[in-house]
Amino acid sequence: MLFNSLDFAIFLPVVFVLYWFVFNRHLRLQNLLIVVSSYFFYAWWDWRFLGLIVFSTLVDYGVGIGLDKENRPLLRKSYLWTSILVNLGFLGFFKYYNFFLDNFRDVFTFFGQEINIGSLHIILPVGISFYTFQTLSYTIDVYNKKLKPTKDFIEFSAYVSFFPQLVAGPIERANQLLPQFKTQRFFSYEEGVNGLRQILWGLFKKVVIADNCAEFANLIFNNSENYSGSTLVLGALFFTFQIYGDFSGYSDIAIGTARLFGFKLMRNFAYPYFSRDIAEFWRRWHISLSTWFRDYLYIPLGGSKGGMAKKIRNTFIIFIVSGFWHGANWTFIVWGALNAIYFLPLLLTSNNRSNLEIIAKGKYFPNISDLGKMGFTFMLTVFAWIFFRAENVGHAASIITEIFSPSLLSIPAFFGMSKALTVIIFTIIFLLVEWFGRENEFAIEKLTNKYFGTLKWAAYFIIGVLVLISSGKEQEFIYFQF
Repeated sequence: MLFNSLDFAIFLPVVFVLYWFVFNRHLRLQNLLIVVSSYFFYAWWDWRFLGLIVFSTLVDYGVGIGLDKENRPLLRKSYLWTSILVNLGFLGFFKYYNFFLDNFRDVFTFFGQEINIGSLHIILPVGISFYTFQTLSYTIDVYNKKLKPTKDFIEFSAYVSFFPQLVAGPIERANQLLPQFKTQRFFSYEEGVNGLRQILWGLFKKVVIADNCAEFANLIFNNSENYSGSTLVLGALFFTFQIYGDFSGYSDIAIGTARLFGFKLMRNFAYPYFSRDIAEFWRRWHISLSTWFRDYLYIPLGGSKGGMAKKIRNTFIIFIVSGFWHGANWTFIVWGALNAIYFLPLLLTSNNRSNLEIIAKGKYFPNISDLGKMGFTFMLTVFAWIFFRAENVGHAASIITEIFSPSLLSIPAFFGMSKALTVIIFTIIFLLVEWFGRENEFAIEKLTNKYFGTLKWAAYFIIGVLVLISSGKEQEFIYFQF
């Protein structure tokens, strides 16, 4: 079920009414309603894969109980590895089986040995990369005795399957989300209103910005051999705002929806395109995944301790694994490695934590130095997105080759330029709203609180109309494929 669908527009108020007006006096029944609603939400896509979520839930619930009772190191490790192998086993089979098989076959072909092994037609279960990491973090925290396991199976099931963030995050930590299922929730009008505002802004990002940018990003990338370097740059820019509007829009809708039910999810995006270096970008982009890899991969590898060679090794590992997490394609691995290369100068000069505050905090405009740094970081990011969007590494190479050719100086030209100009104007307006709202959790939070009466409702009305006008064909969210 898509957030930007009529189905969800019916589903959400029904669950909301049941949650607050029918089961509001019984915490356990509220949690059970969340589990049932979440399973229904997921089954709307494909009910056959519900078994994976249920099995993963049973395994990690049992592992948590076992770890709590067991003190012998060897048996505790066996519990931990049971969870790791089950979760990563599912993820590896559904997401990476054909990738490894194809590359294994290519290696033998390269050396003159033909191996006739057919690929499998595997459907990737939506959200598997997200909920497997969420359950893994629970098991690892229990193993490290940072968290007491829950003995309430309904609470744990609700934590694993909570429908607002089930299929594309944020990837929640058990110590932050699980306790919220243990305590009585009370409806807050203020939180409800903020939740609706955030949902509205998320829908604007997705439907008005991302889906319209996607039309031209797809047109240009899918026919890249027919276009000039300048047009390909424009295509890369369209994709840059498509992926940001799409994914941060999903996160806003998820966080806003959770607020309606009395839950607080972690922030997943913090205006990453206003970053002054690549380290700041990764502190602001897909925060739940970046911090997950930091805590469960980078730090266990040694983190920033030890010599520079070890720091560089750990940095490349975390970025390459992060790239591979996104998909079974060498383009994602190259994208991850490229970001590691971007990060390297900051690491070598110990400047990777130079920009911790939001740019131009408390000011309307940045200074020249910050503006230059922001522009340079943005260009590096756009360049890296070419690999992320390309069909394969060769496709990316051909696009980059054309971009760095004399045709870069030509005027961009493709079918639908007039509509594209409208999308560009809306994207610029969107960026301005984000800029002036960058010190808030989401851009229109301050805008709608500051201006009362007619102006406030006019802003809601305009955003709502734009969403409705742009809501043609329902477009899946990009990160559903990850």
